[in-house]
Amino acid sequence: MHIHFDPEGFQPPRSGLLLLQGLVGFLFFLFVVRFWYLQIHRGEEYARLAQDNRLRQERIYASRGLIRDRQGALLAENRPAFGLALIREDCRDIPATLAQVSQWTATPVEKLTAKFNQDRQRVKPFEPLLLISDMPFDLLARIESEIIHWPGLEIITRSKRNYPQGPLFAHILGYVAEANEQELENDKGLSLGDFVGKQGLELVLEQRLRGHKGQYQIEVDVLGRNLNRKLVEQPESGENIELSLDAGIQQAAWDAFEGQAGGLVVMDPDSGKLLALVTSPSFDNNAFAAGLSQKDWISLRDNPRHPLQNRIIQSVYPPGSVWKLMMTGMILNEGISPSETVYCNGAVQLGRQTFRCWKKGGHGSVDMMRSLIESCDVYYYQMAERLGIDKLEQFAKACGFGAPTGIDLPHEKSGLVPSKSWKRRRFGEPWHRGETLNVSIGQGFTLVTPVQVAVFVSSLMNGGKLLKPSLLLDEPTIVKGTTPMTTQGRKLVMEAMRLTVATDAGTAKVLRRPDAVLGGKTGTAQVVRIVGEERLKVEQMAYEHRDHAWMASWGEKDGKRYVVVCMLEHGGHGGSAAGPVVKRVYDKLFGEYRP
Repeated sequence: MHIHFDPEGFQPPRSGLLLLQGLVGFLFFLFVVRFWYLQIHRGEEYARLAQDNRLRQERIYASRGLIRDRQGALLAENRPAFGLALIREDCRDIPATLAQVSQWTATPVEKLTAKFNQDRQRVKPFEPLLLISDMPFDLLARIESEIIHWPGLEIITRSKRNYPQGPLFAHILGYVAEANEQELENDKGLSLGDFVGKQGLELVLEQRLRGHKGQYQIEVDVLGRNLNRKLVEQPESGENIELSLDAGIQQAAWDAFEGQAGGLVVMDPDSGKLLALVTSPSFDNNAFAAGLSQKDWISLRDNPRHPLQNRIIQSVYPPGSVWKLMMTGMILNEGISPSETVYCNGAVQLGRQTFRCWKKGGHGSVDMMRSLIESCDVYYYQMAERLGIDKLEQFAKACGFGAPTGIDLPHEKSGLVPSKSWKRRRFGEPWHRGETLNVSIGQGFTLVTPVQVAVFVSSLMNGGKLLKPSLLLDEPTIVKGTTPMTTQGRKLVMEAMRLTVATDAGTAKVLRRPDAVLGGKTGTAQVVRIVGEERLKVEQMAYEHRDHAWMASWGEKDGKRYVVVCMLEHGGHGGSAAGPVVKRVYDKLFGEYRP
């Protein structure tokens, strides 16, 4: 059977033709709608995205402000540092590229990968993600010759903080390091990879030192190659800072310590300007700016001599006999005559307790002036017993103790002026009379910082003003308060300090020089309680059991006036230990005396 098909007479179904036309029309409608959606409804957004793909923004890092001493010597500067960054958008194989960077720099690939994964959330795909922050020049030259074979890798130049004096000013300047997650979150002006102040003046003056970033607009082709670069915002360098410190005086004081632990302050008593602020031992803040390894950090942190501790403001010590300067002012304010005498036989008995004078045989009959010059403990025991802890606490706090001085450095301690209420809160116990006697000679619970002592001694010279210790050369004098000491009281204490240096019986005679007027007060702060009569020599005692040695002093020559306060940890007797250190500082301030 054969079927004959006649194509000329065939007519397709009309319904099929309509369906085909409808389908074509529907597709055309979809194209029109999609075109409208892309070109009109979201046209502005896609135009901006296309523009962003063609134009990239590149930050220009501003130089951090310089820090100089009062003579213009550089204390903190900037030097070029070369880093290696990855632009994700241009990188074909990120794992292989990280492995190559690891091979070049001997950095574990796991560490690089972890940094990449952590930082990619904060860096746009076309922005450099910093992998290595500071490369030595020989490594830079090697990478520069091979980097052409690794698309996406880029060598970038940043400024790096450098401290020419190293440990000499480390506790004052502090250091900078890369901003952490919390700092980036709290400060919107920071970007990933920025370095910020972490300690010292670098932290306190961060906003003044940081400066303001600039910006380039870069036109690129589809392969990411730069076609044009345009400066759209000029960077502004940070403010340059001049300190009141003198590097020469600082160095002389540092050398005088000869490696001993302690701190020293040199202060202008009329303006509050600090000329030296030494803490020994110290650390190299350049190591922190370069990126301290975990091993080195642990070594510094666990060092038994605590080189990270700023002993001038963060360490608190019993003031020992230096406290008697303040005690004398209080005794005079209570109307007790300077000529009234106390008999010192070497000890005071209070109940079952015996409170001894440093001089075993006693000083005999002692008035106020002699009590200071020869530092008689019994005189202050008896006066404190008469006046009581409440008056002592009130007067000491009015003289600036027990509160921070306001110095522009972080983490300043307040020290401690003990009281009945404090002991009740701290130990849940009542105050005992014997504790008042201990406080009267700067022992017991009493704690001060060296900078507090410097502020107080300065107040004896400047009319009673408690000045803010200032590190900035252009900062005006700031008066934080006034001591309650009378003019007569200040003059008497100053004269007693002068005689403590000028007379052979004085405990600060080591400072004596005929071409200048100097006053001093030594202090020996007991670290461990001595049981029994026998006192060992310093060299016979374990280092950590030796007394702290104080020397609080002032000096005048040719119209120049200074206050110098030194505290030597476990130095032994104040006059023989701290005295020579202070003497060498005055040799720098006034010139070495040659008869």
